[in-house]
Amino acid sequence: MTYEEVLQNAKNCVGEVCKACPVCNGRACGGKIPGPGAKGSGTGAIRNYDAWQKLYVNMDTICENKPVDLSFEAFGQTFKYPIFAAPIGAMKLHYSEKYDDMEYNDILVSACAAAGIAAFTGDGTNPAVMEGATKAIQLAGGKGIPTVKPWDVRTLEDKFQMIVESGAFACAMDIDGAGLPFLKNQTPPAGSKSVEELRGIVKKAGVPFILKGIMTVKGALKAKEAGAAAIVVSNHGGRVLDHCPPTAEVLPEIADAVKGSMKVFVDGGIRSGLDIFKALALGADAALIGRPYVTAVYGGESEGVALYTTKLAAELEDVMAMCGAHSLAEITRDMVR
Repeated sequence: MTYEEVLQNAKNCVGEVCKACPVCNGRACGGKIPGPGAKGSGTGAIRNYDAWQKLYVNMDTICENKPVDLSFEAFGQTFKYPIFAAPIGAMKLHYSEKYDDMEYNDILVSACAAAGIAAFTGDGTNPAVMEGATKAIQLAGGKGIPTVKPWDVRTLEDKFQMIVESGAFACAMDIDGAGLPFLKNQTPPAGSKSVEELRGIVKKAGVPFILKGIMTVKGALKAKEAGAAAIVVSNHGGRVLDHCPPTAEVLPEIADAVKGSMKVFVDGGIRSGLDIFKALALGADAALIGRPYVTAVYGGESEGVALYTTKLAAELEDVMAMCGAHSLAEITRDMVR
């Protein structure tokens, strides 16, 4: 199977809203929710993608000719590439009847682990979603990152118990999930958290804690104060608040503020190895990619995930070599403009 065949197969089994586009840039799905679109005007996802395309790379091949090392370390783990699959949930609502959340995570988690990377898994109002996600991670030897919504403490305690038992090397909270329409007025309650509340949650987690949904230096410093081991610079793909800036625009200032004291990850419109290189040059330690991994699963299951991951890695390796960086540590900000 080729990646082009994966895309074509995906077109035949996703729903009416997602088009499994050759380049997932937010234009075809617009503001369509349910579906993979962005909130309000639907331009948040588009701006994320466009911001990466406005950045250019500085070629420099006057350097030693040696192999490129793409390996990445975090939380005591060594990954083959600085790539994570981002958490996606409510598959039947947003994509199609082909997979529910549990089936999607079963495929994604094991396939990512086999490819030498890790998947973040989603969460939902149905307890079976976290139960299934942690089971998939346990079967993959703990190679996955369960992501919880900003629930009440009692609900989080139950989920943390499952996470620790799964052997997961870290867990995450998409703190910006407080803006998701389906979480409003729900039982159990979910919503914003103070630094003090987060500090208590981090202590209860039992594993390194990642806060996803950070878009300002102020927010990053609050996450650091709360004891987070890492942050994800993310606007939830434009799905929680319209007219947020693109993640590429805010990443450098956030990385400058906290780099070295915590890991800095980023998502939002990253679609290629070239985009990943730009993200690393702007200060990220690794990148998360969401919607295209959905296409990979729907179009080719485990093989689709492997093909897409290999494609990203080959692109990243090529641009690193052409810009004179032979390890991730050698990627510097002056390599982009």
